Amino acid sequence: MSRRSASELVTLDPEVVERFRREAEALCSSPGESTGSDGPPGQDFRLGVAVSGGPDSLALLLLAHAAFPGKVVAATVDHGLRAEAAEEAAFVAGICAQLGVPHDILTGTVSEGNLQDSARALRYALLADWAAERAGWIATAHQRDDVAETLLMRARRGAGVGGLAAMPATRSLGGATLIRPLLGWSRAELEAIVAAAGIVPVEDPSNRDPRYDRARMRRLLAESPELPADRLALAARNLRHAEDALEWAAEREWVARTQVEAGLVRLDPAGLPYELLRRLVERAIDCVRLGKEEEGPSFPAPPSLRGDSLDRLVATLQSGGTGTIAGVKAAAKRAEWRFSPAPARRSH
Repeated sequence: MSRRSASELVTLDPEVVERFRREAEALCSSPGESTGSDGPPGQDFRLGVAVSGGPDSLALLLLAHAAFPGKVVAATVDHGLRAEAAEEAAFVAGICAQLGVPHDILTGTVSEGNLQDSARALRYALLADWAAERAGWIATAHQRDDVAETLLMRARRGAGVGGLAAMPATRSLGGATLIRPLLGWSRAELEAIVAAAGIVPVEDPSNRDPRYDRARMRRLLAESPELPADRLALAARNLRHAEDALEWAAEREWVARTQVEAGLVRLDPAGLPYELLRRLVERAIDCVRLGKEEEGPSFPAPPSLRGDSLDRLVATLQSGGTGTIAGVKAAAKRAEWRFSPAPARRSH
């Protein structure tokens, strides 16, 4: 990219900037889980943006800078997985310097296991630590095509409502609130913003690597006009509404139907629709796994249980049996189901 002045980089369409400002402020003005914010951004407002150097995150940076001048800070995560990553982070740092946006490069080591899942976990952990010092809100560049791709990936695996639902537009992240202001924007719109600014973005090779599910889904969408991304994303948003309603109902039923005491959870399952029953069983298991006695359904959940394992356990309980899952013993006792730590296995 040839060097340009900050003013040249941000000559964005005022209507586009206003659209972004309006949508971002709506997310920041909703009651924050961690920030306690219940009004529009004020004097102390700081918006952190996660910028990888790809077209989506660069568009996010440009839009945020134009919409909230002097209120934006940026971070780039270097996972240490590719030799080019350090150069790409320096590329983002250069753009931020031209814009006058403070920028930090965050580094860490990806743990073993699924590479993309581990990298994602590291990325959010680093951003949460960074935000504790830099910003009350963190924006990521997830957009409409990402939602459509995720829907297809999870439908292919047989996911339920929660898995198929669009990612939430806001959630807590450490002491900050994560927002996703671009969920209604297409990839093409964001690429056009970056191109108009004269920036050649970084291209992540994994986006075209058929070894990765997302790359395959991206290609399928590009080659299949009968799978319009905007309609798939709409379906995912509708499922998000359904998921939120189910979680609301599950919380009410948790309060009404469970008793938690000394590592034991008692659940009254009578008359519950299967999906609510399944969710309450998962909550009960997580409650025992965490050893919480008083916090109820708001506790942070440990890693999710496999859906088929959970379904088998529910079937066992419905038949009056006893089962064990993730170190938790579940037993049907008269009119209630009981969950407690499973006895330690005897060694021979």
